Amino acid sequence: MSKRILIIGATSAIAEAAARQWAARGDALFLVGRKRQKLDDIAADLKVRGAANAGVFEMDATDVAAHAAMLDAAIAGLGGLDVALIAHGTLPDQKACEASVTMTLAEIDNNGLSVVALCTLLGNHFEAQGSGSIAVISSVAGDRGRQSNYVYGAAKGMVTRFLQGLRNRLAKKNVQVLTIKPGFVDTPMTAAFSKGALWAQPADVARGIVAAIDKGRDEVYLPGFWRLIMLVIRHIPEFVFKKLSL
Repeated sequence: MSKRILIIGATSAIAEAAARQWAARGDALFLVGRKRQKLDDIAADLKVRGAANAGVFEMDATDVAAHAAMLDAAIAGLGGLDVALIAHGTLPDQKACEASVTMTLAEIDNNGLSVVALCTLLGNHFEAQGSGSIAVISSVAGDRGRQSNYVYGAAKGMVTRFLQGLRNRLAKKNVQVLTIKPGFVDTPMTAAFSKGALWAQPADVARGIVAAIDKGRDEVYLPGFWRLIMLVIRHIPEFVFKKLSL
């Protein structure tokens, strides 16, 4: 049975790869992002790949006042809603954030607060409906604060904790809340980074996301070996961790 899927941050590499998988099995999609032309291009491609529908909505996710209208448009365009994937975000320059309170707060708004706002709205909708799936791309960076990316990690850590509470609340209402924790992914956002054995491709991460939603999972590390890596990192004593260049 085909699903009706809302994707927020649909122009990101991981989100587009997931959309292609859903399109191939005939699901109906509603794409949200900041760049209308790119949304239109992706929507056209998804229709060719088999999507039952591919609507678009231009929106900056930090514009909380636009969230309700976006959700109404998605529900109207899809004829209902089964799944929402939240995939927007930025990878900030940690050093620049350290020098700017304004930039730090903007990044936390984009990567954290906007997600909390969207999940609150979606959670209420699915709770009233009595079914649905909310899937959110957080990050392994949210598992422990590290000097190299703690602004980004703090925002993702907030998202992870918020989703834990939302999942606990909505479990009784037959609503899935999935926390997605990718490690290093080779996307345009990480183009400047040197790549190694721990890096994954967007299509591989997308396959993990689609499978985790289908299986009703609560949390997934992608690729899976990151669960063990982060288990170790979380349990390093603080007095040792302070001496590491992580």
